[in-house]
Amino acid sequence: MLVINNVSDLTLQISELKSLGKKIGFVPTMGALHIGHASLMKRSVRENDITVVSIFVNPRQFNNPEDLAKYPRTIETDIEFVEKTGVDIVFIPEEDDVYPVNFSVPEVDLGRLEVLMEGRMRPGHFDGVVQVLTRFFQLVQPDNAYFGLKDFQQVAVVRKMVEYLHLPVNIIACPIYRESSGLAFSSRNQRLTEAQKEEALFIYKSLLKAKELAKKMTPVQIAEIMKQDYSDSSMELEYFEIVDPVTLESLTDEWTPDAVACVVAYVGEVRLIDNMQLN
Repeated sequence: MLVINNVSDLTLQISELKSLGKKIGFVPTMGALHIGHASLMKRSVRENDITVVSIFVNPRQFNNPEDLAKYPRTIETDIEFVEKTGVDIVFIPEEDDVYPVNFSVPEVDLGRLEVLMEGRMRPGHFDGVVQVLTRFFQLVQPDNAYFGLKDFQQVAVVRKMVEYLHLPVNIIACPIYRESSGLAFSSRNQRLTEAQKEEALFIYKSLLKAKELAKKMTPVQIAEIMKQDYSDSSMELEYFEIVDPVTLESLTDEWTPDAVACVVAYVGEVRLIDNMQLN
């Protein structure tokens, strides 16, 4: 496995691979890797000639400097982790390489996606996602790029970005990976104590409850019950919304096929995100 730390070396490798007609798969990450990431990497390895993984904690998608400072950084462990998945290239750039002085910020009209849920709660977050991914897509030139559905709204944003910019990359969304308890794998889980992990299971249980209630209640009724449940719990709820899977607009009295419940809640100071298809 090649470990590349600068743009010039990556460009050279990609140019050579493209000249040989190799199909490239790409898995962008911010490190602190776990089995959910591994599932994306292994799928890319199966479906492409070459797989590139990036490890870069992107400061432009953090609207909270404290959250950026606390984000886990485990680079040596991550490199060993990636190597075991069969990946060919791991790209670990510095910020100046990702965002050079002459970097042109792409203009992408995300429409309502940038003001719903995560867009509402984390202003500027998706601008940062768009900037880093357009840069990485430019450098890696992937045929396929792999994203986990735990970040459901991010997948929708990336698809919108690719469509808007007419980028020649196929976006592949992969299922959420969960611990045996049901807790969704997340890099932020590294910041949880064992007791907090038990506490965080409330999120998964609330989604299962919503799925059961979906058989007999409207979306808005379920959302109100969930808000009350979280209010009675030890967790701090940021939002619980049942949304259309395409537009991500909140549903009220009527269901759409494949509606998704999206939740963000805090366990202590750790912000956790999860979702589940309900019907």
